[in-house]
Amino acid sequence: MAEGSLVLAAILIAASIVCAIVRLCLGRTAIDRIAAIDLLTVISISMIALYAHVASRFIYLDVALVYGVLSFLAVLAIARYIERGI
Repeated sequence: MAEGSLVLAAILIAASIVCAIVRLCLGRTAIDRIAAIDLLTVISISMIALYAHVASRFIYLDVALVYGVLSFLAVLAIARYIERGI
């Protein structure tokens, strides 16, 4: 039962990667593309967390946490750049 849930999670993550890449390619504005890149970072964080669970190496959760914080700061910096045109 637990392995089936992990396989289902991996399939859903793969499907969300495809959807995010389509949004990245078809995005008409820079905001759409930035949102797609942010979505890809969230998906990669979920992949890291899934791998940490499968490999029983929970140190990877720290990596996912740091990656999430850096991603958040990057999106804030990009939003500020777009808003001010600096």
